[in-house]
Amino acid sequence: MFTKGNQIGKPTRFGPDWPGRRCGAKTRAGTPCKKAAMKGRSRCRNHGGSSTGPRTEAGRARIATAQLKHGRLTKEARAEAKRRAQVGREIRAELRDIEGLALARGWLKPGWRDQFD
Repeated sequence: MFTKGNQIGKPTRFGPDWPGRRCGAKTRAGTPCKKAAMKGRSRCRNHGGSSTGPRTEAGRARIATAQLKHGRLTKEARAEAKRRAQVGREIRAELRDIEGLALARGWLKPGWRDQFD
């Protein structure tokens, strides 16, 4: 049964024709990991398949801080962008009202913007 030359182990179990799910994480060589993913997970145990993730608020905060590349998409930045957009809309509406008043009173001629083209 176990004669010299038999291929037993991972090369035969998880060979190129194995239909199961692979880990696929990027290795140090830059190639995808070829190990089998853990059951119910998308990564092998070497690439975080055993991880349960952060459990405490402090742990979640550490992960969030580590994942932050820049501050453009934080809740605070999005809220500030919305506030600035609203202020801009209010200013443009007020300018439209002033323009309408100036046109109605004859302070501006119709087509006054054409002189700036």
